[in-house]
Amino acid sequence: MSQTKKDQRVRRARQTRARIARQLAAAGGARLTVFRSNLHIYASVLSADGAKVLASASTAEKEVRAQLGAAGKGGNSAAASMIGKRIAEKARAAGIDKVAFDRSGFAYHGRVKALAEAAREAGLQF
Repeated sequence: MSQTKKDQRVRRARQTRARIARQLAAAGGARLTVFRSNLHIYASVLSADGAKVLASASTAEKEVRAQLGAAGKGGNSAAASMIGKRIAEKARAAGIDKVAFDRSGFAYHGRVKALAEAAREAGLQF
């Protein structure tokens, strides 16, 4: 039975999350998880056990949409960079400097890469 594109991404994400969970259980820390849709990009910092959201940012937030302009384009690399910087600021305000990067099965390319690089530049380590 052939898998859809989404099924393949979810399978990759499950493998990655299992590896990250083992690493976090041994060392502690938090997980920066990313989800992208065609219109928006979302980033959350989760506790090591994944039970609590410590910080979050997305292009769907009212303040971010206002900064993006009238079109409110959240599906491009510039918007992803803005979210990367925003999530890093929120995480550092919550006392988190080091995270494990969970790209949720998405390729480290384009918007996901832009978000990660902006978060690194803003002071998050992963």
